[in-house]
Amino acid sequence: MKRYVVVRGLQTVFTLWLVLTALFVMFRSMPGDFTSQMAVSGASQESLAALRAQWGLDEPLYVQYWRYITNLAQGNLGESPVYRVPVWEFVKMRIFNTFILVAPAMTFTYILGALIGTIAGSKRGSRLEKLGLIPVIGAGSFPAFFISIVLVVVFASWLNIFPTSGMLSAGGSEAGTWWGPYVTPDFGIHYVLPFVAVVCRYLFIPSLIMRTSVVEVMGQDHTEYHRLTGLPVGKRLRHVAKHASLPVITIYPVSLARALGGLVLIETVFNWPGIGFTLVEAVLGRDYPVVQFVFFLVAAFVIISNFLIDLLYGVIDPRIRVED
Repeated sequence: MKRYVVVRGLQTVFTLWLVLTALFVMFRSMPGDFTSQMAVSGASQESLAALRAQWGLDEPLYVQYWRYITNLAQGNLGESPVYRVPVWEFVKMRIFNTFILVAPAMTFTYILGALIGTIAGSKRGSRLEKLGLIPVIGAGSFPAFFISIVLVVVFASWLNIFPTSGMLSAGGSEAGTWWGPYVTPDFGIHYVLPFVAVVCRYLFIPSLIMRTSVVEVMGQDHTEYHRLTGLPVGKRLRHVAKHASLPVITIYPVSLARALGGLVLIETVFNWPGIGFTLVEAVLGRDYPVVQFVFFLVAAFVIISNFLIDLLYGVIDPRIRVED
């Protein structure tokens, strides 16, 4: 097991380096840079050349790469040439605003989806299975922006229960600490509809995966053995759910990262000040440091999460053993 952890750890570090290098080369290979936007606005060639020299854009690619790697190793993420602020200072609250929405929503989605999938898989072919999965699949078939618009129209416009957009009401951000606005009732009211939109959009993934896995596990010998020994139905179902949860746990970090990167539509509809808007603006503005960091952050989350999930497999299912 120790050898496996070391090998997988080295593979994870190597993969992170490959992703970082690929992102650097990809964005530097794109035509133009952030000064292209200034050229369109009528800036002189002398001003553009001086600006490129200031940010090292006129240096060879390997020099830029070495500078980026050494700065990153020292915890320096660079400075946004467009907004003239450190990258971390620029994106940290936007990342937090997105993460505080998507992480609880996706966690709740997978817990609820695992429950729905377990019940549907244990009642295969019944009316309960059909009635439980049809609305879940139907909601997941619509785009995220459509679900968000429907929620806004019904619960904000027609019923006037929740606000239509934003994270806080006007003047609601005044607080003594940075986290103060996040624990106010005003934030909670604004939080409900985006939370429900994320749950409705992604609920079908864990539900269908768990349902299929439960059906497969219920056909295995150990489940039949538990039935023949007279184990109560509730305990049998818990054993089945434990063994069937591996595929759901595996896909959870990937879905969470996918939701982090794809939340831009929901953020747009609800005017949620998250990383989605920031990423789009950075891409359009050729803001390489911001774009690289955001993409690398999402990729690193997927890679490290999968590494941790692999280590937890043996705890979740004792049948899994690591061979030397």
